[in-house]
Amino acid sequence: MAIPLPWWLTVAAALFAIGLYGVLSRRNAIGVLLGIELMLNAANINLVAFWRYITPQALTGQVFAIFVIGIAAAEAAAGLAIIIAAYRRRRTVAVDELDTMRW
Repeated sequence: MAIPLPWWLTVAAALFAIGLYGVLSRRNAIGVLLGIELMLNAANINLVAFWRYITPQALTGQVFAIFVIGIAAAEAAAGLAIIIAAYRRRRTVAVDELDTMRW
């Protein structure tokens, strides 16, 4: 017996809301990146759930989910590199203090 689609969408919406709250409420840049990752994972849940319930014979949902995972990995690598460079320069990862590009 399969789990109904609305349940998957509810879980994805909750995960997206938690990620959005994390992005909007955190002062730490790493916390903001974690919130973005949660939001991307919620999008993956939606892609795979809709694929499973609408067109299970096509692989489009899985292919898009793999692309989102790749984009998330690239975003994490680039974001962490920027955060490490900013920390080495300013000794903080607080988003409030990293609001300008000037070092």
